[in-house]
Amino acid sequence: MSYTIQSGDTFWAIAQKHGISVDALQAANPGVNPTTLQVGQIINLPGGGNNNGGNGGGPSPSQGGDGKIVGAEGGSNGGGDFVPYAGPASAYPDPSQWASYSALWAQNSRLMKYNSSDAEVEMIHRAIETVSASSGVDVRAILVIIVQESGGNVRVGSTNNGVHNPGIMQSHNGVSFNPADPEGSILQMVRDGTEGTRDGDGLKQLLARYGNYYEAFRGYNSGSVNKNDLNDPVGATGNYVQKAANRLMGHSWAGM
Repeated sequence: MSYTIQSGDTFWAIAQKHGISVDALQAANPGVNPTTLQVGQIINLPGGGNNNGGNGGGPSPSQGGDGKIVGAEGGSNGGGDFVPYAGPASAYPDPSQWASYSALWAQNSRLMKYNSSDAEVEMIHRAIETVSASSGVDVRAILVIIVQESGGNVRVGSTNNGVHNPGIMQSHNGVSFNPADPEGSILQMVRDGTEGTRDGDGLKQLLARYGNYYEAFRGYNSGSVNKNDLNDPVGATGNYVQKAANRLMGHSWAGM
């Protein structure tokens, strides 16, 4: 059966809506690039699918696991003021307390639009979901680190303090935005920061190394971790983990 692409569609959202796997959907569409879907494009559904409409423009809940979005289900509505979290990872909010992906997307996509176009923000949206599905990293963590590193500004400059850090996640010697290939370069920027590059680790490797997101965030920012005090900058940004935790809780503060 066929399906017509609607605004906001991604392969994982289509697969989830129709009760099929992403792998099966990709197998049924060998000539389709899932990162460049166009509204009105017709794709094939494997057996058992139906031709209902798309899921709209916001992030759709799914379940963690192979080929599925991690962290897209559950969570609170967010809100509240800045909390000065400090100490070891155990003193920070458990991921079960984080705000929902939909709440965080609504809050942070507005911030992204100060520097990136609506179309570019939607490309970031799709890239986050795609990379969460392939990496197993919580979609909310990817979103928050993008905002932390660049505010979602696809044209953000690179930093170089001994390591070249380009792109919206300021990755380890990864790629920068390419206006000739906006969707492809945005996807690769998110892959570089999440899945790592040949020159350095991403969130996926750091999460595997440290076993929790907060130490992974400190490692991402600093390259090393004082496990007893995650506000220890270790040569980088002292409140990096503290701010990331507040973002994940959906808190608001001046200058966020």
